[in-house]
Amino acid sequence: MAQGTLEVLLVGAKGLENTDYLSNMDPYAVLKCHSQEQKSSVASGKGSDPEWNETFVFTVSDSTTELFIKLLDSDGGTDDDFVGEATVPLEAVFTEGSIPPTVYNVVKDEEYRGKIKFGLIFTPEDSRDQGF
Repeated sequence: MAQGTLEVLLVGAKGLENTDYLSNMDPYAVLKCHSQEQKSSVASGKGSDPEWNETFVFTVSDSTTELFIKLLDSDGGTDDDFVGEATVPLEAVFTEGSIPPTVYNVVKDEEYRGKIKFGLIFTPEDSRDQGF
Protein backbone atom coordinates (compact mmCIF):
# COMPACT_ATOMS: atom_id res chain seq x y z
CA MET A 1 0.00 0.00 0.00
CA ALA A 2 1.27 3.49 0.83
CA GLN A 3 4.87 4.08 1.78
CA GLY A 4 6.69 7.35 1.35
CA THR A 5 6.52 10.87 2.71
CA LEU A 6 3.50 12.95 3.61
CA GLU A 7 3.92 16.70 3.48
CA VAL A 8 1.39 18.77 5.41
CA LEU A 9 1.04 22.51 4.71
CA LEU A 10 -0.67 23.96 7.77
CA VAL A 11 -2.22 27.22 6.54
CA GLY A 12 -4.35 28.49 9.42
CA ALA A 13 -7.64 28.30 11.29
CA LYS A 14 -10.79 30.41 11.53
CA GLY A 15 -13.53 30.86 14.06
CA LEU A 16 -11.90 28.87 16.84
CA GLU A 17 -13.49 29.03 20.27
CA ASN A 18 -11.41 31.50 22.31
CA THR A 19 -10.30 29.75 25.49
CA ASP A 20 -8.76 32.91 26.97
CA TYR A 21 -11.46 35.12 28.43
CA LEU A 22 -9.38 38.20 29.13
CA SER A 23 -7.16 38.27 26.04
CA ASN A 24 -6.58 36.66 22.67
CA MET A 25 -5.45 33.07 22.86
CA ASP A 26 -2.07 31.89 21.54
CA PRO A 27 -2.96 28.83 19.45
CA TYR A 28 -0.65 26.15 18.14
CA ALA A 29 -1.18 22.79 16.46
CA VAL A 30 0.13 19.33 17.26
CA LEU A 31 0.18 17.12 14.17
CA LYS A 32 0.26 13.37 14.67
CA CYS A 33 0.73 10.83 11.92
CA HIS A 34 0.98 7.22 13.17
CA SER A 35 3.66 7.37 15.90
CA GLN A 36 5.26 10.64 14.75
CA GLU A 37 4.31 13.95 16.32
CA GLN A 38 5.28 17.50 15.34
CA LYS A 39 4.31 20.88 16.77
CA SER A 40 3.70 24.17 14.97
CA SER A 41 4.92 27.51 16.22
CA VAL A 42 2.67 29.41 18.64
CA ALA A 43 0.58 32.08 16.91
CA SER A 44 0.99 34.57 19.76
CA GLY A 45 -2.03 36.80 20.28
CA LYS A 46 -3.69 35.66 17.05
CA GLY A 47 -6.81 34.53 18.86
CA SER A 48 -9.50 32.65 16.96
CA ASP A 49 -8.04 33.17 13.47
CA PRO A 50 -4.35 32.10 13.55
CA GLU A 51 -2.16 31.70 10.48
CA TRP A 52 0.90 29.48 10.42
CA ASN A 53 1.85 28.69 6.80
CA GLU A 54 4.22 25.97 8.01
CA THR A 55 5.15 22.68 6.38
CA PHE A 56 5.63 19.38 8.19
CA VAL A 57 6.99 16.14 6.73
CA PHE A 58 6.10 12.66 7.98
CA THR A 59 7.31 9.24 6.90
CA VAL A 60 4.29 7.06 6.20
CA SER A 61 3.96 3.29 5.92
CA ASP A 62 1.26 0.72 5.32
CA SER A 63 -0.13 1.17 8.82
CA THR A 64 -0.67 4.94 8.45
CA THR A 65 -4.33 5.70 7.76
CA GLU A 66 -5.10 9.09 9.36
CA LEU A 67 -3.64 12.46 10.22
CA PHE A 68 -4.67 13.97 13.57
CA ILE A 69 -4.35 17.70 14.22
CA LYS A 70 -4.94 18.88 17.77
CA LEU A 71 -5.24 22.61 18.47
CA LEU A 72 -4.15 24.01 21.82
CA ASP A 73 -3.87 27.42 23.42
CA SER A 74 -0.43 28.09 24.88
CA ASP A 75 -0.79 29.29 28.46
CA GLY A 76 2.46 30.27 30.16
CA GLY A 77 2.76 28.73 33.60
CA THR A 78 -0.39 26.59 33.42
CA ASP A 79 -1.49 23.62 31.33
CA ASP A 80 -2.30 24.52 27.73
CA ASP A 81 -6.02 24.58 26.91
CA PHE A 82 -7.43 22.05 24.44
CA VAL A 83 -9.25 23.97 21.68
CA GLY A 84 -10.33 21.15 19.37
CA GLU A 85 -9.12 18.63 16.83
CA ALA A 86 -9.48 17.42 13.26
CA THR A 87 -8.97 13.87 11.97
CA VAL A 88 -8.40 13.30 8.27
CA PRO A 89 -8.30 9.91 6.52
CA LEU A 90 -5.27 9.71 4.21
CA GLU A 91 -6.60 7.27 1.61
CA ALA A 92 -7.52 10.09 -0.82
CA VAL A 93 -4.04 11.69 -0.77
CA PHE A 94 -2.41 8.26 -1.23
CA THR A 95 -4.58 7.81 -4.34
CA GLU A 96 -4.48 11.37 -5.73
CA GLY A 97 -0.93 12.33 -4.74
CA SER A 98 -1.97 15.72 -3.39
CA ILE A 99 -4.91 17.58 -1.92
CA PRO A 100 -4.80 21.39 -2.19
CA PRO A 101 -5.35 23.42 0.97
CA THR A 102 -8.81 22.42 2.15
CA VAL A 103 -10.95 23.50 5.09
CA TYR A 104 -11.78 20.86 7.72
CA ASN A 105 -14.02 21.15 10.79
CA VAL A 106 -12.44 21.41 14.24
CA VAL A 107 -14.43 19.51 16.85
CA LYS A 108 -14.35 19.24 20.64
CA ASP A 109 -16.72 16.96 22.56
CA GLU A 110 -18.36 16.14 19.21
CA GLU A 111 -19.30 19.80 18.68
CA TYR A 112 -18.16 22.19 15.95
CA ARG A 113 -15.44 24.56 17.24
CA GLY A 114 -14.16 26.27 14.07
CA LYS A 115 -12.26 25.43 10.91
CA ILE A 116 -8.67 24.52 10.06
CA LYS A 117 -7.08 24.74 6.62
CA PHE A 118 -4.24 22.57 5.37
CA GLY A 119 -2.99 20.85 2.24
CA LEU A 120 -1.44 17.41 1.76
CA ILE A 121 1.17 16.03 -0.65
CA PHE A 122 2.12 12.35 -0.74
CA THR A 123 5.36 11.26 -2.39
CA PRO A 124 5.55 7.48 -2.75
CA GLU A 125 8.79 5.72 -1.94
CA ASP A 126 10.52 4.44 -5.05
CA SER A 127 9.85 0.70 -5.04
CA ARG A 128 13.26 0.04 -6.63
CA ASP A 129 14.94 1.38 -3.48
CA GLN A 130 13.19 -1.10 -1.19
CA GLY A 131 15.41 -3.80 0.18
CA PHE A 132 18.63 -1.80 -0.06
